[in-house]
Amino acid sequence: MDDATLHEAGELEALRRFLPLLPAGDATALGPGDDAAVVAAPDGRFVVTTDTMLEGADFRLGWSRWHDLGWKAVATNLIDVAAMGARPTSLVVALAVPPSTRVAALEEFARGLADAIAAMAPGVGVVGGDLGTARHGVIAVTAFGDLEGRAPVLRSGANAGDAVWLVGALGLAATGLRHLFAAAVDEAAEPVRDAAERLRRGAHGASIDAQLAPVTPIGAGALLADLGATAMLDVSDGLALDAARVARASGVRIALEATGVALAAPGASLEAALHGGEDHALLVTIPADVAPPPELDGHPVRRIGVVEAPAADEGGTVTLDGEPLEARGWDPYRAG
Repeated sequence: MDDATLHEAGELEALRRFLPLLPAGDATALGPGDDAAVVAAPDGRFVVTTDTMLEGADFRLGWSRWHDLGWKAVATNLIDVAAMGARPTSLVVALAVPPSTRVAALEEFARGLADAIAAMAPGVGVVGGDLGTARHGVIAVTAFGDLEGRAPVLRSGANAGDAVWLVGALGLAATGLRHLFAAAVDEAAEPVRDAAERLRRGAHGASIDAQLAPVTPIGAGALLADLGATAMLDVSDGLALDAARVARASGVRIALEATGVALAAPGASLEAALHGGEDHALLVTIPADVAPPPELDGHPVRRIGVVEAPAADEGGTVTLDGEPLEARGWDPYRAG
């Protein structure tokens, strides 16, 4: 039954093949198999976040491999835990797919989860979840983290005089998505999956990988918290929009510098860096007398601006080289 569909294999057989591929995790006291998992929380508090990936809106099987989807589910959820200054400990993953989906596809998805954890967050466990049916694919992930005695780093803590730093890269994911859509338009000339693989092997490979299977600075979150980060956020909807969220929450003005933003966006346009989205870098404010190292968790660290005290009528604004910057980025309710 190596090529069996879920309809042919049934749930028990699918889970028998799926569950052994998942990492148990260092904090797991009881993993999958009962009605719920048990995870240690030594701090006495835990960070929790959840997200969904919907076929059509968030991913397309025409260009994403199942391994990519498992990888991206880890990368995009654990970075939210990191943005709170916590160390990720565990994931719960729910997957709903058409019954015609091959069991082998679920195994590839599980391997993607496991490989991403091994690469970006060793010690995290996939401790449970759900497997169901749906007309189109739905991936729902809940991620947990341990603050390890730290106070959480909030969006509301930025202070005038802080420096603004970016850990990771900007604009590549949006650039990759643009290339993939261009390939989809030319589908008559070349199947989209073949075009995506060709792009991945060519000059656009970095941007395609940033879109389909990003490597995110998950380990940097706790390190930045220990350095004294005052505010932090996962840049998922575009730098301009997410910086505005920090500015509004903190009641400050975020003054971005185009030179620093451009350095954080190698291979991408300034437009993609500011408004593209899906970067999953960490935007962080740190007191000006503290300089982070040039690299954290294998990702470059670049200074991209400063935090300023706003005028009486302009709290929550963002500027670029002194000019007002529109808080524009990815908004699922305005997309399309």
